[in-house]
Amino acid sequence: MKILMGTKNQGKIEGVKRAFERYFDNVEIEGIPVDSEVGAQPINKGIVIGARNRVKNLKEYAKKNNMDVDYYVASEAGITDLLDEWIDINTVVIENKEGKQSVGTSQGFPIDAKYIDEITGTELGKVMDRIFKSHGLNTGKGGISILTHDEISRIDLTENACIMALIKFINQGIWE
Repeated sequence: MKILMGTKNQGKIEGVKRAFERYFDNVEIEGIPVDSEVGAQPINKGIVIGARNRVKNLKEYAKKNNMDVDYYVASEAGITDLLDEWIDINTVVIENKEGKQSVGTSQGFPIDAKYIDEITGTELGKVMDRIFKSHGLNTGKGGISILTHDEISRIDLTENACIMALIKFINQGIWE
């Protein structure tokens, strides 16, 4: 099974691989960096718009390169205040080669309101790097790993969101 994923981020790729391998055999994922067209820090609907744009751009890439792809996958993290508190969530969009699309989200974690202006001016990973005197928290295990004392990683959040997005594909005819 050939999967194109709209990133080179190894943490996100590993999370998607784990999710697909729960339900499918012979999973092969190729990470292709494509534009989300929403900026560095997606907010509210921009999160899913960014993921859908990445899927659209992956499809264009596959067509230009004559690739036979079973699934296109994009994972976009962002912040939302739609629940009356600022939280960070990961959103995964999956589209199969027939054009059927599904969306899933991870659990979210709270963002202190005192950091929102700085985050929206840059991005969450950079703000967390500054706060925790770290570097590259937007890759690998992610800042969530620090916040949860290594109980949950970016890999886990991406895997969780991907499993939620896979629901339509693993329950065809029942829950579509």
